[in-house]
Amino acid sequence: MNKKIFMPLLALAAILAFPACSGKLTPLSEQYIKAEPQPLEVTGGEIPVTISATFPAKWFNKNAVVTVTPVLRYATGETWGTSYTFQGEKVKSNNQSVPYASGGNATMRSKFEYKPAMKKSELFLTFDAKIKNKTVKLPDIKIADGVIATSALADAATANPAIGADKFQRIIKEAYDANIMFLIQQAELRSKELNKDEVKEWKDIVENANDAPNQNVSVEISAYASPDGGLKLNDALAEHREGNTKNYLNKELKKRKIDVPVDARYTAQDWEGFHELVSKSNLQDKDLVLRVLSMYKDPEEREREIKNISTVFKSLADEVLPQLRRSRLTANIEIIGKSDQEIASLAKSDAGSLKIEELLYAATLTDNAAEKETIYTKASNIYSNDYRPWNNIGMQRFRAGDYDKAEELFNKSNSIKNNSEANINLGLLALLKGDKSKAQQLFGSASDVPELGEALGLLYLEQGDYAKAVSSFAGIKTNNAALAQILTKDYSTAAQTLNAVKNADAITDYLKAVVAARTNDSNGVVSNLKSAIGKDRSLAGEAAIDLEFAKYATNSSFTDLIK
Repeated sequence: MNKKIFMPLLALAAILAFPACSGKLTPLSEQYIKAEPQPLEVTGGEIPVTISATFPAKWFNKNAVVTVTPVLRYATGETWGTSYTFQGEKVKSNNQSVPYASGGNATMRSKFEYKPAMKKSELFLTFDAKIKNKTVKLPDIKIADGVIATSALADAATANPAIGADKFQRIIKEAYDANIMFLIQQAELRSKELNKDEVKEWKDIVENANDAPNQNVSVEISAYASPDGGLKLNDALAEHREGNTKNYLNKELKKRKIDVPVDARYTAQDWEGFHELVSKSNLQDKDLVLRVLSMYKDPEEREREIKNISTVFKSLADEVLPQLRRSRLTANIEIIGKSDQEIASLAKSDAGSLKIEELLYAATLTDNAAEKETIYTKASNIYSNDYRPWNNIGMQRFRAGDYDKAEELFNKSNSIKNNSEANINLGLLALLKGDKSKAQQLFGSASDVPELGEALGLLYLEQGDYAKAVSSFAGIKTNNAALAQILTKDYSTAAQTLNAVKNADAITDYLKAVVAARTNDSNGVVSNLKSAIGKDRSLAGEAAIDLEFAKYATNSSFTDLIK
């Protein structure tokens, strides 16, 4: 560390020895004092310091009482830390006593709530000393110079607020079934089955889908036999049922002038359907039947063992097996939605003709912030009972820096339905106000939202739990994520993250300069600071007092930049 920038650790000179014979106070030597960290550093919005002192033998007057208080002084004021009081061995009080003959050790811990002005500051110790009732004046002693405030670059304003996402699907897939039932050990199609409403409605669905310009349809036939009567018999029976059903359906489709793909298959013994029906039934001893199914894999063994359960087999034959003698008709329909161009155009000209999912999706088709907000506003007017448009307008206000309006809209969204998106966004606003406790509560009430990881990473970063922050930021490429990696000294990963930030800004470049400084890359320091200052001139002043760059104070390229 450059000695012209950083003053060496000064002695806790005002903690004095008190020779019993004279009653005077003399300073301790600096070799007995240590303050950590050096220089001071912001962690979780605070500046912690630990001061260790050794009192040599015959230094502490037996009748002395000394109160030591650290104070951090900076251009706009000063902040006082925690006071510690020490006493001689003849003093009758409850303070830490320091023996005259042997001396002793003392540890003093304090912390200061960080303010930006503290980056350029000095830490002093002040003293209130008395011997018996006589006040002894002792000078303030400086013990540290400056604060590293890199962690304070964490910024909730740059976090991605949570969006109330659309559920738009370009292609919606639907399936419609109808069953044609057969008598036991028969494959003939019965008019009773072919003329029932279920089958008629199914054929109408296929015809309507085939005629619709935005729909595709295909048909499947799945023929089955119930798992009784033997595998050979059932195989032939199921195949015959498939063939008869396919011939019938082809004629029906041709009659209606429907040309769609038809895929037919059969299953000799429908054990899967059998298991499903038994599981849903109220049959006596159904658990025993299900256990047989799990124990025996061979079809003939299964059938034999089930028939041996005489108490239940008749119920199976009456209630379950008839439902498995069937051909299932399935119409697979794809409904093709509007194109992006159509949706974008309607969002401007006729938003009311769009469904809520289409309208929310329309906002994702533009990068123009004003256009997005206009679309979300239309959505809130048309679909006022949906919480997402209100949240998303608030999201746009958040990005614009209009935090009061954003908060109003997030609360409006929550009034319609308490939702994770609004709670995450309200948590970000709480962090902007410095209320970490409220942010933690709000994030804790959110779940299943992609932006939650980034929000938690930011919270942990501002709490000073950098390892947790790195974990929560996993895969996220932002300034805040890179900052967490810098603070855990993972400089290689931090550099990769910064290079991948989508909308790099002045702070992105400034953090690159910090990485360069910590990895002794002087060219990287200069080039990245030059880029950062080019985007935000105020960063020249910040770099000038930033202890991250202290060792470059004599580098002419650096000093030229920060003038």
